[in-house]
Amino acid sequence: MNKDNVIGAVILLTSIAVIAIYIWLIFFPPLTGLDIFILKLTGSVAVAGVFGILAWIGYTLATTPPPKPIEEIEKELKELEEEQPKEG
Repeated sequence: MNKDNVIGAVILLTSIAVIAIYIWLIFFPPLTGLDIFILKLTGSVAVAGVFGILAWIGYTLATTPPPKPIEEIEKELKELEEEQPKEG
């Protein structure tokens, strides 16, 4: 097996183990209230992740300068064409 296959297998096995442990902790918590805490933690991470991505998109849209109008680009292209010597 090459390095990528080994990394893939480790990721696969780790993911299956985390899923199994998560389900076990939710349905058979060893401590009272642990299942609710895990659900709250999962929900918080999910909400923070989604709205963190939305915040990043909003920041990017707010700080990116608008593109040049098509008319301005066409004008610049015409000026460049006029400046170049004609071959032929």
